[in-house]
Amino acid sequence: MDNYLKSTKTMIEEKYDSFTQVEKVIADYFLHGTIEDFSSKAVASTIYVSEASLSRFSKKLGFSGYREFVFSFNANMKENKRLDQLTSFSIHKYQEVLEQTYQIVDNNQIIRIAKLLDSKKRVFIYGIGSSGLVAKEFASRLIRLGLDAEAINSESDITANSPRVQSESLVIGISISGSNPNVVAGLKRAHEKNATTVLMTSMQRAYHDDIIDEIVKVAHVKNVTVSHIISAEFPALVMTDIIYTHYLNYNKSDKLESLKEILNSIDYKFEK
Repeated sequence: MDNYLKSTKTMIEEKYDSFTQVEKVIADYFLHGTIEDFSSKAVASTIYVSEASLSRFSKKLGFSGYREFVFSFNANMKENKRLDQLTSFSIHKYQEVLEQTYQIVDNNQIIRIAKLLDSKKRVFIYGIGSSGLVAKEFASRLIRLGLDAEAINSESDITANSPRVQSESLVIGISISGSNPNVVAGLKRAHEKNATTVLMTSMQRAYHDDIIDEIVKVAHVKNVTVSHIISAEFPALVMTDIIYTHYLNYNKSDKLESLKEILNSIDYKFEK
């Protein structure tokens, strides 16, 4: 993933076990040593390694070379904060979600879904519990861009909404676990009416291929549905933000006009 999303020291710690013995010497020096001269010649001389080893070490971390590595390392050191273990742990968990999202996101699929949003007359977004909160937020943002979107957040409402679904509709179901029977049943009924269906889920396998046109994988976090470590909504919110960004860029001027109209109605001054 892009190196700016994590500190250089964190990158070294995560890769440490995969390093050669020489690379571990370099890693230990940057993790625990006191460094006054960062030049490759000085560092190589201090820890008795070659400058080529420093270059290989840097590239193994994803940098183009030693110079880029040192630039990142120094930048991180200047803005380094002292955080306790629990704060660091929480931040790291959110970072894991971002990194996993980076690995699993299908850019072509995101483009397809953005085009669906741009072409469909009406969009229904199903979600219950924490997934319902994501559905509400996503629908609210789409509405501000002029889209006829609606979040449906209860079992009875999902069932009652079925007659409103038409073949021109797009129905998005959000189920982090992928097993909510009400959301899946709602998507099944939508499929039977020839509506386009999308499921956002963290499940590792696609169990509903026969009724879902697009299954969007979101980052999987153990016990996330009970908000054990991080907010249960976060993995799905990251993905809806990505979809929203792509959707915004289709006929962008029209969408921005809709957004501007709403912001003006509430006297909100858009920050430039």
